[in-house]
Amino acid sequence: MKRWIQINNLPIRYKLISHFLIISIIPIICLGMLINWTVERVLEQQVNENTLQLISKVNETFEFHINNLQSITYFIAFNDDVQNFFNQQDDQLNIDTNTEYDIQRYLRNFTTLAPEVAGLLIVNNDGNYVSNEFYAQATEDLTKESWYKEAVDNKGIFKIIGQPENRNISSLVNYQNDDVVSVVRAVVDPYTQEVQGVILIDLKLRVIAETLVDVRLGKTGYLMVVDDQNQNIYQPDDPLIDTIPNEWLEGKNSGTFSKEINSQKLQFIFQESSFANWTTIGVFPAEETIFEMREIRFYLVVFVFGLMLFGIPVSYFLSNSISKPISQLMTFMRKAEGGNLNVRYKEKRDDEIGLLGRSFNKMLTQINHLLRLTERHERQKREAEFRSLQANINPHFLYNTLDTIQWMARKQKAEDVAEVVESLAKLFRIGLSQGRDTITLTEEIDHIESYLMIQKTRYREKLNYHIDVDGGTRSFYVLKFILQPIIENAIYHGIKERRGPGHISVKAKEIEDQLMIVIQDDGVGMSELKLQEMRHSLSEAIMRTENQGDTRDKKGYGMLNVQARIKLAFGDRYGMYIQSEEKVGTIVEISLPILVNDMIVKGD
Repeated sequence: MKRWIQINNLPIRYKLISHFLIISIIPIICLGMLINWTVERVLEQQVNENTLQLISKVNETFEFHINNLQSITYFIAFNDDVQNFFNQQDDQLNIDTNTEYDIQRYLRNFTTLAPEVAGLLIVNNDGNYVSNEFYAQATEDLTKESWYKEAVDNKGIFKIIGQPENRNISSLVNYQNDDVVSVVRAVVDPYTQEVQGVILIDLKLRVIAETLVDVRLGKTGYLMVVDDQNQNIYQPDDPLIDTIPNEWLEGKNSGTFSKEINSQKLQFIFQESSFANWTTIGVFPAEETIFEMREIRFYLVVFVFGLMLFGIPVSYFLSNSISKPISQLMTFMRKAEGGNLNVRYKEKRDDEIGLLGRSFNKMLTQINHLLRLTERHERQKREAEFRSLQANINPHFLYNTLDTIQWMARKQKAEDVAEVVESLAKLFRIGLSQGRDTITLTEEIDHIESYLMIQKTRYREKLNYHIDVDGGTRSFYVLKFILQPIIENAIYHGIKERRGPGHISVKAKEIEDQLMIVIQDDGVGMSELKLQEMRHSLSEAIMRTENQGDTRDKKGYGMLNVQARIKLAFGDRYGMYIQSEEKVGTIVEISLPILVNDMIVKGD
C-alpha cells in the first residue's frame, strides 16, 4: 500500500511516460513473443508435413517398383515354358536345352523392360534352376536356401527378403549383396496347393538411391530406408546415425521423435509403407528446422527494437505536451492560492486543458467579483446599522417625549414622569448594547416594551399592545433595532390614523427551523396599490438603502432599512413579508435563522 502511495505521488509527466511505454512496448513485446511462438509452431508443423509428404512420395515409388516385381512374378509363373519347368518329373534330370533357352530369353525381356531388375532366378521343387543372370556357386540343392524356404513358408504370397546374405548364387554382373534387394514368391499348384517352385528377383538399390539421393532435409538432413527388421535398406554416405534401434520405431507406423546423438539433437520423422513393409525415415539436425525461424526472430527483434527507439521519444514528447500546460496551470493556481487573484491562464487551447484554464480564469474573475460584492455588502451593512441608530434618535420622537414629560410635570405626577424617564433611559441603553450587532430576543423585546410604554403614556387608551414570546425562543439572538421601526410604522401609519383605540400584538415562535416574529395591528391598513409598492420596495431594499437621498424622506424607510440588514446578514431566504387590507390592519412577518451564541445552528 505504501509503495502504491509513492507511485501516486510521482509527477504526472513520469506517469504519462510510464503509461505510454507500458501500452506500447509491452504489447509489442508480447506480440513479438506470440508471433515467434506461433511461427515456430507453424514452421515446425510445415516441416513435418512437408517431410511426411516427401516420405509418402518415396514410399509410393518403392511400392510402384515392388508392385512391378510382383507383377513380373505372376507373368513368369503363367508362362507355358515355366509351367513345364515347374511340372518337370523326377526322372527328367535335365531340362531341355531349347526350353531353357526360351525361358532365359523370356526372363531377359524383363531385365530389358525393367532396368531396376538386377536378375531373375526360377527354381523348381527338385532344385533345378533357370536364370538370365544368376548361376549357382556349388552343387548344393537351392531348395535348402533360406530365401527358398521363406518363399515356401509364405504359400505363394509375395515376400521381400531384403539384402541377400550367405546366398549360394552369384550374378554375372557381379552385384554385391548391399547393391540389391531380393524378393521371392512361391508358385503353388492351384488344385493341390503344393509348391511347384520359387521365383527370385533382385532389385537394384540404385533405383532407391536415385529416388532418395536428391532429397535433402535442411542442409545436412536426408532420408533412409529400413526393412521390417530395422536393417538398413538404404542410407547415404556419412550418415548422422548408423542404425536405428528397434525400440525407437517399435509398434508405430508413423510419427516424429527427437534424440540426442553425439551431443547433437536429431529430429526423426518416419512412415512405414504398408505394401513393402519398409520404413522411410527422415533424419536432420533439430537446429536446422528453426533456421528460417532465426531469421524471422532477427527481423522481429530489429522491429521491436526500432519501435522502442521510436516509442520512447514519442512517449516523452506526448507526456510533455500534456504535463507542461498542466504544470503551468498548477503554477497559476499556487499563485492564486497565495493571494494573487490577478493571474490568468493565457495559452490558447481547445482541449480539456484549455477548457480548464478558461474555467480557472472565470473562477478568479468570479472570486474577485464576489470579494468586491462582499466588501460592498459589508459596507452597506455598517451604513445601515449606523442609519438605524440615527433613525432611533429621531428628533420628532425626542420632541414628543419631552413634550410628554412637560405635560406630566404640569399635572405633578412625579411617578409617571419617573416611569417615562426610566423607559427612555432603558431604550437608549438597549439601543447602544455595547456596540454589538446582535442581541438576545429578550433584550429586543425589552427594547420595544420600553418604546411601547413611552408611546402608551402619550396615546393613553388609544394604544394597546400585547407581547407573546415562546420561552424557548428568548435566548435566540437577533439583529438589534429590527422591531422598533416596524412598531413605529404601525403606530404612526396605522393606529394613529384610525378612529377609536387600536391594538398591536407581537408574537415570536420557532417554526420549521426558523424564528418567526409576527407584528400585527388593526390600524387603517393599506390599499392594494400601496401594498404592492411597499412589497416592491422591500424586494429592492438593499439597492434603495444605498441611495439615501431617494429613501430618507419617504415613508417606510425604517422598514426598508430593517429588510436590507436582514438580507445582507442572512441572505435572501430571510426577511419581511407584509400583508395588509384597507380598514382592517397590517401584518408584518419577519423570518430569521435560529442563532445561538451568535452562530446559525438551524436553517441555511
